[in-house]
Amino acid sequence: MSAGDSFYIATPIFYVNDVPHIGHAYTEVAADVLARWHRQRGEDAWLLTGTDEHGQKILRTAVANNTTPQEWADRLVADSWQPLLETIDIANDDFIRTTDERHEKAVATFLQRLYDDGHIYAGEYEGYYCVGCEEYKQLDDLVTAPDGEYKGQLVCAIHSRPVEILKEKNYFFRMSDFGQKLLDLYESQPDFVQPASVRNEIVQFVKQGLDDLSISRSSFDWGVKVPWDETHVVYVWFDALLNYVSAIGYGVDDEQFAKRWPAVQLVGKDIARFHAVIWPAMLMAAGLPVPRAVFGHGWLLVGGEKMSKSKLTGIAPSQITDTFGSDAFRYYFMSAITFGQDGSFSWEDLSARYQAELANGFGNLASRVIAMVNKYFDGEIPTLGELTASDEAIIATQKRATEKSNAYIDTFAINEALSSVWQLVDELNGYITEQEPWALSKDPANRERLGTVLATTVNGLGTLAILLSPVLPKATEKLWTAIGGVGELREQRIDDAQNWSHSGRVTALESSLFPRIEVDAESGTA
Repeated sequence: MSAGDSFYIATPIFYVNDVPHIGHAYTEVAADVLARWHRQRGEDAWLLTGTDEHGQKILRTAVANNTTPQEWADRLVADSWQPLLETIDIANDDFIRTTDERHEKAVATFLQRLYDDGHIYAGEYEGYYCVGCEEYKQLDDLVTAPDGEYKGQLVCAIHSRPVEILKEKNYFFRMSDFGQKLLDLYESQPDFVQPASVRNEIVQFVKQGLDDLSISRSSFDWGVKVPWDETHVVYVWFDALLNYVSAIGYGVDDEQFAKRWPAVQLVGKDIARFHAVIWPAMLMAAGLPVPRAVFGHGWLLVGGEKMSKSKLTGIAPSQITDTFGSDAFRYYFMSAITFGQDGSFSWEDLSARYQAELANGFGNLASRVIAMVNKYFDGEIPTLGELTASDEAIIATQKRATEKSNAYIDTFAINEALSSVWQLVDELNGYITEQEPWALSKDPANRERLGTVLATTVNGLGTLAILLSPVLPKATEKLWTAIGGVGELREQRIDDAQNWSHSGRVTALESSLFPRIEVDAESGTA
């Protein structure tokens, strides 16, 4: 993509039946890192997130808590979901709620268009319905509970809870008309669904043939009214998927919509089918472009199980950020897990990586270099003298880290991008050990060489501040100020990170970028 291009990335909107856990935060951080990175390449990046507030599950949760579904949603959004964004330092451009008037109007407009064009018809449906998934299930989506409270009953393979047999008159979307068109899409755009494991699963699913999709409910009333029949509300998934276009002016602001759409859709792999099958079919029916890409990332596992509140494996993001800070949260989940695959979380691994990579690796490097420039040159950044092979190697690594990390971001390989940047951290630490500036300082004859060594390391720190700013916004801002970086850090070109300017002086860091923390390895508490 070139400067000025639009890069619209959206997280899934999250269900407000409960408070967020680190699995939700993982998705938010990944989308935020990608948006920040593209923004620093001069692109018109725009990040959307939000909440999904309709459906039977929300209605039942509200009733169980002696409140209305709107009051329940309002409270959860205000007390939990919007504060999450601050907790993990998300710089989103918009926050969409499916109870927003702008969204409900867009849903009605979209649905009426499909109805008028013959893509929707009335019919009856009977099937196994999982309230947790808000989805009708096929038999092969269900398992017989082997033991426990539901032993012998058919349960959802994801939620391990019994399904309900529902029969009702519904409106249906003629999704079966779009099977071949979807297969043609997957073939003509091999990177439309990523990673390959998710793409293969989606292709095989569509090849088996698509049924028409029930898109309304008449057994409860918490949802967007079907515009031509107000005894029905829109199926929660059909409603929710439209947030990606309702937030950018669909049906209201054609200029804004044309500027932003299509989006990159970042989702958990368990909802990839909705986003890579149902959603593009809906858009095709409406004559709109399909998303730019759908990326289904893996699950966070705790004790070998997917993160889940119902199974008591949910960990609140604040449990981590209160001890380690938001930067460490962001770095850990973006570096420790191969993006696109499942990843296991443990307090031991988080603590070990914090100490080794952030505190001892990056933080200590910054502190040592700034302290030596202050000590040996009274805070004035020296100029480069004659370069040795070791100096040239550091300069080459800066350029290589910039090029490789940017290339990895274009393939959603966030962990690989960070790994390529961390090679510069490691090489700078090795360079200082090898060059021994403290020994050079003892002989005035080595003054020029000492200056070159410290100038080289300061240049490396500036490159790191820029390359790591999408992941570590707080620490890199402190570092950028300390090394006298010119201009706003967030405005520095990340695709040319090695070519930055400074004021000529460093100022002392008031505190370590990543203070050492003694933690209980099992609970993660300080």
